[in-house]
Amino acid sequence: MAFNSISIDLGATSGRVVLAVLENGKLTLEEIHRFSNGFSTIAGRTYCNIYYLFDEIRKGLKKVGAKNIKIDSIGVDTWGVDIVCIGKDGHILSQPRAYRDHYTDGMMDEYFKIVPKDEVYNRTGIQFMNFNTLFQLFTLKREGNSSLEAADKILFLPDAFSFLLTGKMVCEYTILSTSQFLNPFKKAIDTELLEAAGINPDIIPEVVMPGHIVGQLTPELARETGLGPVNVIAVAGHDTGSAVAAVPTTTKNFAYLSSGTWSLIGVESESPIIGEESFKENYTNEGGIDGTTRFLKNVTGMWLLEQCRVLWKEQGRDYDYPTIVSMMNDAEPFVSFVDPDDPSFAAPDNMVEAICSYCRAHGEPEPKNDSAMIRCIFDSLALKYRNVLDIINEKFVKEPIEVLHIIGGGSKNVLLNQMTSNATRLRVLAGPAEATTIGNVMIQARAAGIVSTKEEMRALIGSSITMEEYLPQDAEVWEEAYSRFKAIISE
Repeated sequence: MAFNSISIDLGATSGRVVLAVLENGKLTLEEIHRFSNGFSTIAGRTYCNIYYLFDEIRKGLKKVGAKNIKIDSIGVDTWGVDIVCIGKDGHILSQPRAYRDHYTDGMMDEYFKIVPKDEVYNRTGIQFMNFNTLFQLFTLKREGNSSLEAADKILFLPDAFSFLLTGKMVCEYTILSTSQFLNPFKKAIDTELLEAAGINPDIIPEVVMPGHIVGQLTPELARETGLGPVNVIAVAGHDTGSAVAAVPTTTKNFAYLSSGTWSLIGVESESPIIGEESFKENYTNEGGIDGTTRFLKNVTGMWLLEQCRVLWKEQGRDYDYPTIVSMMNDAEPFVSFVDPDDPSFAAPDNMVEAICSYCRAHGEPEPKNDSAMIRCIFDSLALKYRNVLDIINEKFVKEPIEVLHIIGGGSKNVLLNQMTSNATRLRVLAGPAEATTIGNVMIQARAAGIVSTKEEMRALIGSSITMEEYLPQDAEVWEEAYSRFKAIISE
């Protein structure tokens, strides 16, 4: 008998509703509805349009309902950190501020005057980013934000959509772990950190683990969509949490690279890794399935190239991906390097100029044309991955990493996959590209008793997909390039 579920996956630029069928040990996916997403800036403030997104989710659910297929459950995952204020009457009080808003700039340092930076890290193990939820709440409180002042509860985005679907409020563990107010050892909210921000900890609903049944579709939605009273499951609500759950590994000594606009690269640990070295290197400890920890580093991934493409398109040069690959192959390798995580690349008005400015400041040749710019970005990304994994191997794991799994949309990037294998000196296995959706679905399947362990989940995923293998090449030239790269980023 088939297990039929719906995965709702919302990213910063697009969202989709996917029908998943698990039958005879094989998983198949059908994209039912895809829609754009984007943030809106109004009066100098940037928001996420939660009402538009929910309308699109409803459209997708109606399309599934029209198929007259019995659906067993639904799960929602989104990006991290952003929150929604809910009033005592259950109404959304305002559109959520988006993490891309600059309103938190400088607020980390203000918070550290109350709680020292090293203490915040030792209590949470989370990489410092000015848009982490703790600093968003601290900023909103200082602004006297009327929605926060009136809020009875706050919900992270996946929990907010589950609430709109069911009328039930929970706080899912993996999405909470992005907040910088979760104690990863106790797996509970650090009330003192919230109180230091001026926030009453009671504003956070019950914390639940992936696989928890939130509730059923409201009677209104059950009728409107034609799906009936379907269970909504709290999957790993943080999209990377769902993606890492879908790594089809056969060894414990693996690393993962969730590749897209952001590159999230790290290892799965049975316990948090928090200490002086992880603080110094600014590594993060986020929640995973079965109480595991995703010990990782956020690397600014294809954002650099995407922003260059936006500028080039405005100038009349619209490059598709095959053209980009061809241009990169035609360019001389290892001419210019940048640190993809340099703060100047976070949100520049002109990414091309930002990269050229970085090169000038570090004595690197400026990319002389678009092809050279593309090559600079790809070379730098592959070498940055090497740097992150070397630090993990040298300082944080007992057994060396044996294989790197590249998952997510970036796993289709054949050229960068091979460059990553060359740079890291690791065997690379690429796939699944649909890791977030697959992880979402398999957590639902586990909640239904179809599989019982993460190992069973991953084995089933491995039997349902085809992975591409890449082996290291040109070791000597990549070693020389890495030596130069390390010197540049350590300046």
